Amino acid sequence: MGRCPRCAEGALFKGFLKFNEACEACGTDFSMEDAGDGPAFFVMTIVLFLFTPLVLAFHFITDAPTWVTLTIWGPILIIACLALLRPLRGIMFNTQWVNKAREVHPDDFKKPNAD
Repeated sequence: MGRCPRCAEGALFKGFLKFNEACEACGTDFSMEDAGDGPAFFVMTIVLFLFTPLVLAFHFITDAPTWVTLTIWGPILIIACLALLRPLRGIMFNTQWVNKAREVHPDDFKKPNAD
């Protein structure tokens, strides 16, 4: 829904894919966000599995030239990818939030002194 994972009131996104610095309602800091390429991978995978059979069926059933198939299905695939990207980015952030995931630093592996 694009809301803060803590209070569910403030907006999670500032733009189409850019996260807010903090929640407007409760002040929760969103700077730890690091979805990386995860959302893009899942979008590509979902679109591949859903649309590839449709595109191939269209192409072989209609016997349309390749350029016609690409002209029709190209924009549909782009719109599908853009429609899925924001929700999956939010899901990845919320998964990271629930599991308290964060970036690992070399200092995390240093043993405490036994003094």
